Amino acid sequence: MPDANYREIRYDVDGPVLTITLNRPDKLNAFTFTMMNELIDAFDRADADDDVRAVIVTGAGRGFCAGADLAAGDGTFDYRDTSGNEARLEDARDGGGLVTLRIFESKKPVIAAVNGPAVGVGVTMTLPMDVRLASDDARFGFVFARRGLVPEAASSWFLPRVVGIGQAMEWVMTGRVFPASEALAGGLVRSVHAPDQLLPAAVALAREVAENTSATSVALSRQMLWRMLGADHPMEAHKVDSRVIWEQGRKADAREGVMSFLEKRPPRFPMRVSSDMPSCFPWWEQRRFT
Repeated sequence: MPDANYREIRYDVDGPVLTITLNRPDKLNAFTFTMMNELIDAFDRADADDDVRAVIVTGAGRGFCAGADLAAGDGTFDYRDTSGNEARLEDARDGGGLVTLRIFESKKPVIAAVNGPAVGVGVTMTLPMDVRLASDDARFGFVFARRGLVPEAASSWFLPRVVGIGQAMEWVMTGRVFPASEALAGGLVRSVHAPDQLLPAAVALAREVAENTSATSVALSRQMLWRMLGADHPMEAHKVDSRVIWEQGRKADAREGVMSFLEKRPPRFPMRVSSDMPSCFPWWEQRRFT
C-alpha cells in the first residue's frame, strides 16, 4: 500500500518488500532537504516494521536522481541557517551524508534499482546500499570536481570499498558521466537490465531474501560485513563472530533453520528484529559528529 504522508518520495509496501521511490520526476528526482528528511524517516519506519524484510530504492520517471537541486544557483552549496545566516563550520552537516549514514545503520537489506541518471548525490546515496542493479538507461557520475566540490555523502569512505581505490579515483578525478556498462565493468552495479525488467529483478532478489532467511541473521550479517571493512585485524571479526554465534545458536531461528533443512521444508523463522537481537548488539560505540 502506498503512503501519502510524503511529498518527495513514495513509500510502498508489498508483502515483505518496501519500495521507496524518489518522487520529483519533473526534476529528475533532484535531491532536496525535504527528500533528505523523508528518506531518513522512511528508513526509520522500515527498521521499526518487522513485516518489511527488504528495501528497494528507485526513482520515478526517467531518472533515478540527478544530484542536488541547483535551483539556488551559485549559492546552492553556501550553507546557511533558516534565517539566512552562514552556518558555523562545526555545525555544518552534509545532507547526503546524513542519508548515507542512516542507510549504513539499516537493519534491513537495501537494493538500489537505478532506473536512469544517477549523478552526484544521486549515485553516492546508493553506495551504502547492499546491491545495485541498473537499467540500460542508467548513467552515473561522480561529478564533484567539475563543480568545484569534493565527494560527499561519506563517499570517500564507501566508494573505494565498493569498487577499489583505482577505479574510485578515476571516476572522481575525471568527474565524467559514464554508462551502465562501465558501472558494471567497474563493479559499481551487480547487473544491467532492460528498463521494464529492472524492478522485477530487484523485487525477485528482495523476495529471495525475505522468503528464505532469518530477519535477525540478515540484520546481523549486514552490520558485520560493513563494519569489518574498517577493522584492522581479522581478530576483530573473530570476536564478534564468536559472541553472535554463541547467542544466536541457542535461539529459535537457529533451531528452525536446522530443522527446516533436515525436514526438507521452507523455514518459518519466528524471531523479530525489533525485539530479538542478541544482547551483544550493537557491539560498536556510536560515532558522534564532533
